[in-house]
Amino acid sequence: MAKYSDTIDLYDDQGKLQKSGVTLEKISPLVNPGTQKLINLTKKTAAVNLGGVEAALKTGKIGKHQRIFGRELDLDIVKQAGSIKDRMFKMLQVVDGDDTDIQSLGGGKLLLCRIPTARMTAAATYDVTTTNVAACATQAIIDEFNIGMFDASTVKAAIWGTYPQTMDMAGGAVASILSIPQNNEGLGYALRNVPANHAVMITNKNAMQASALLSTFEQAGEFEMGAANGPFERAQLLGYAYQGLNANNLVYDIVKKNGQTGTVGTVVQSIVERALEDKVIAPGKKGASGYVFYDTKDPMLWNAYAAAGTLAATMVNCGAGRFAQAVSSTLLYFNDLLEHETGLPGCDYGRVMGVAVGFSFFSHSIYGGGGPGTFNGNHVVTRHAAGFGMPCIAAACALDAGTQMFSPESTSKIYQDTFGQFDEFAKPIQNIIAGA
Repeated sequence: MAKYSDTIDLYDDQGKLQKSGVTLEKISPLVNPGTQKLINLTKKTAAVNLGGVEAALKTGKIGKHQRIFGRELDLDIVKQAGSIKDRMFKMLQVVDGDDTDIQSLGGGKLLLCRIPTARMTAAATYDVTTTNVAACATQAIIDEFNIGMFDASTVKAAIWGTYPQTMDMAGGAVASILSIPQNNEGLGYALRNVPANHAVMITNKNAMQASALLSTFEQAGEFEMGAANGPFERAQLLGYAYQGLNANNLVYDIVKKNGQTGTVGTVVQSIVERALEDKVIAPGKKGASGYVFYDTKDPMLWNAYAAAGTLAATMVNCGAGRFAQAVSSTLLYFNDLLEHETGLPGCDYGRVMGVAVGFSFFSHSIYGGGGPGTFNGNHVVTRHAAGFGMPCIAAACALDAGTQMFSPESTSKIYQDTFGQFDEFAKPIQNIIAGA
């Protein structure tokens, strides 16, 4: 028996119907095998930049900003990538036939490594992935080139970066989608600590897929931090369905309708019209001025429509200008207009508007700290919305044509070259639909 009476139709990023009448709980991170595989791979996978290690050792530029003259090593690491990969595999593997996996990419310049489940099970945190991949890469290179005891530390520094002088492997050669646990500013924030630019590059700048990927991480994070239990579970799942997974083609339809000549204001009109048509809201009392207050019997479903509308408005506005910078003002003023139009709360009951105010200041206003793509759901200004702000930021950055100080290519290219080569990451919509 279904946990919730809600059913949804699931569409892909091209607006094509894939599955009809899917019960709401089938998209839950607790249930959906596609989502669980995505999260599992996220925790267990790390990339090793062998090309970067080779270049660092040749110049002595190891760590974050250090260059140590006299410690250069001229090693053909990329040329020997196959042998290094085999050595690493033997060390990472726990038992024959387990799910250890290493794939060589970019002509041997990159290795994408998945640790076996046994290592994750025996660990307290997902640190186990980066530490073991880094350790095995270090040992494999030392063994491959018969590095002596006085140069082994140089190889280690090229891979591990400035750790342990820094908490993370700053300047190192091992990359994970997840930041280190010490950078998570609250309980359960690990999956929300993924920058928008990472999602953009992993999904090859597909706005729908990028927003779906970050929505999946964000909503799985809401479950992890205990914010999706009891009555809150349905609220989060509805928002995830309609905003992140384009349920009932709501986002796609509104973007298509407003894509040519629309504005943030016309998207407000479209979402209100659709909500009326679908009987999510209805006209209520009329004020002395003639203003009509709308009512809803299902505020959770209304919030899902508001979330979908917020994403659609972002795509229309930032897509028209090809600039990510407008995302903060879109998050703010779409919901401000929506509240004035209906008398109902905006997306996430006002919290997306709260995110927008601080976000505009920190991302590109007088503070001028960077660009929208460097932000994540763990950041002090973008964390307040319960998973509904970051998907819009990812979409805006996917549609951007180079206005950011820190472009996706400059911050996250390795994620495209590694994680982005696999459909589980590059096409999350299709994989989650398949698991529904």
